[in-house]
Amino acid sequence: MSRVALVTGGSRGIGAAIAVALKEAGYTVAANYAGNDEAAAKFTEETGIKTYKWSVADYDACVEGIAKVEADLGPVEILVNNAGITRDGMFHKMTREQWQEVIDTNLSGVFNMTHPLWNGMRDRKFGRIINISSINGQKGQMGQANYSAAKAGDLGFTKALAQEGAFKGITVNAICPGYIATEMVMAVPEKVREAIISQIPVGRLGEASEIARCVVFLASDDAGFVTGSTISANGGQYFT
Repeated sequence: MSRVALVTGGSRGIGAAIAVALKEAGYTVAANYAGNDEAAAKFTEETGIKTYKWSVADYDACVEGIAKVEADLGPVEILVNNAGITRDGMFHKMTREQWQEVIDTNLSGVFNMTHPLWNGMRDRKFGRIINISSINGQKGQMGQANYSAAKAGDLGFTKALAQEGAFKGITVNAICPGYIATEMVMAVPEKVREAIISQIPVGRLGEASEIARCVVFLASDDAGFVTGSTISANGGQYFT
């Protein structure tokens, strides 16, 4: 029986590419989503991957959602914390709501999803936690104090939890994508997109499939000696 992988924010964008790549690699995949029923239904129709609706910002909803996934598919052994939102704004204009919404989803959401699965992974002595952070969690970004703080927090969480999971066969790693050719990025004005690309040494936006391939490696048995690490997949835009 194949291992079960759960991808949050898994019906669109980078998350969808990750879910498909994991399925193609032989995993049984479940994709969580928060709001777009039409996109989720289309994704399931096209890929055969089951989708499950709940907000990762709600701990109790995560517990219930994970229980449903495991009842349908079996114990979750690979978790990809990909779900994320933006509520951008210059800090002097940022509201408490803009701050809290991003922290609740992008940082607390990682806790909310990982915590209910952790003891099961410990008991089975196997697990893969893969946290999708961001280049802006590494270098910061003007107008994204909330987003950058949350994504930087994901990296601290990754390093700390990796130390707790290592002797139990659980690896915890992060991926920091740079600018990827998702619907959101492609929707910005062409001049803005050109300005972004001019800062990327390889001279192009990344592809969601390139992030997905990093996830497939980290989920595999071949990555058993890799934990607490961060893969910076950004075309050379930022080095750590």
